[in-house]
Amino acid sequence: MTEACGCPPEAGNRVCDLPSPMIQRPARVANTCPACGRTGKAVQGQTVKALISVSLQDVRAVEYQFCRTQACPVVYFSSDGTQTFTTEQVRERVYQKEPDVDDVFVCYCFRHTVGEMRALESTGRTALIENIDAGIQAGQCACDLRNPQGSCCLGNVRALIGSLTQRLDMTR
Repeated sequence: MTEACGCPPEAGNRVCDLPSPMIQRPARVANTCPACGRTGKAVQGQTVKALISVSLQDVRAVEYQFCRTQACPVVYFSSDGTQTFTTEQVRERVYQKEPDVDDVFVCYCFRHTVGEMRALESTGRTALIENIDAGIQAGQCACDLRNPQGSCCLGNVRALIGSLTQRLDMTR
């Protein structure tokens, strides 16, 4: 039997979440960050479990997304938008959230930082990419567990190097 609001009696004093005809809730687009509204990138549950610093009891058996938006504090959110993990709740600082901070990793498996890449001359940057490639070929990476985005860092590394090279060329 249910109460007049439709909530089962065993729900006790919990707030009933049935829509009211007087309140219009905006439709939420699936897989969008509840904080910034941008579309997330799907990540495996094991990535979330490996990188959050809160109890794993907080991780539900749902799909999670990674929020890439720099100004947004959310790192992971459930696809239904009801759960978030913020920058304060992850073990690593997130490159996409702090792309200009020297001591933030851009390559989490081989521990290369933004500052390290900024300090390298263009030949050293090429060698760094070759080093990462060699590690990947040797099976030494674990991007799905170590990188907050849950996938390979090479796209980020190449984009950062391209940006640094372009800035250097503009100052010459």
